[in-house]
Amino acid sequence: MKTVRTDAELETPFLDAELRKRGELVLLPDGASEAELVAAVADADLLLMCYTPVTAAVIAAAPRLKGIVKYGVGIDAIDIPAAIARGIPVVNIPEYAEETVAEGAFTLMIALAKKLIPLDRQMRAEGWAWPTARWMGSDIAGKTVGIVGLGRIGRSFARMAGQGFRARVISYTPGMEAGEMAACGVEKVDDLHDLLRQSDFVSLHCTLNATTRHIIGAAELAAMKPTALLINSSRGALVDEAALVAALTEGRIAGAGLDVFSAEPLNLSDHLMSPLFSLPNVLMLPHLTFYTAEAMERLERETLDRCDEALEGRSVLIKSHDPRLRAQRRGVSFV
Repeated sequence: MKTVRTDAELETPFLDAELRKRGELVLLPDGASEAELVAAVADADLLLMCYTPVTAAVIAAAPRLKGIVKYGVGIDAIDIPAAIARGIPVVNIPEYAEETVAEGAFTLMIALAKKLIPLDRQMRAEGWAWPTARWMGSDIAGKTVGIVGLGRIGRSFARMAGQGFRARVISYTPGMEAGEMAACGVEKVDDLHDLLRQSDFVSLHCTLNATTRHIIGAAELAAMKPTALLINSSRGALVDEAALVAALTEGRIAGAGLDVFSAEPLNLSDHLMSPLFSLPNVLMLPHLTFYTAEAMERLERETLDRCDEALEGRSVLIKSHDPRLRAQRRGVSFV
């Protein structure tokens, strides 16, 4: 058996060791080209990916392929119709970091609300900060937290904000009934702009697809309160990033906490988001809100389970409710 795993910079020592017991393991770095991936999968039985695109050309070049495993959640970089046409199961690992990412998003929100990063920088530079207006933070209790996308992670975030911090929690989630939201302590809002106008904090937790790409654009940013904070730990392309840079540099919203970006990795000089590095009201993380010891153990072990199913010719278990994965009919079973 031969397995190819892309994005080798994301270390998975347990998974790699177990896959080597089953046969050959080829690791490709982040940024591997389509041609490099095509060459690697020509005789591969299994392909594991995290960020590297798996195109129709890659799938066509792999006649032995028994499965494509996304060791993570997002499946936007996989040409799923091409895989379905070949009868190759595609699976992700949707549950390993629900609480973990929600905690990370909430950490971004707290840090921005309390101005923790600029205060820390001030302490390191001057040794002290007096309680003047520039350091004044804001409470979460009693404020309105708006959640766009009340899925697994969104519900965890809602519990933290509502039950944990006594905030009013509202959500824009088309297709979810008000009663189901109410059971989570969340009020349903049918119009996105209405949610944005009401919210002191806006956190994005929806799936990226054709209808949600740039769901937060210039008009939506204009609808937010000038005192509001935007949190995105879901997918960078949910936001029109050029519009966000403009809104932040011009002071039209109070700040943003970002863990995801349309083009990753970032750099300090010639990336669309580079101007944000100099802003004290912006907190940026390198797509690592998922990265804890506990979450990675869950991810590696469940990824190995899915790999073994594919390699042994068993039905690959699909736990995600994403319709793109649920459209599969060959070689899969569903929870």
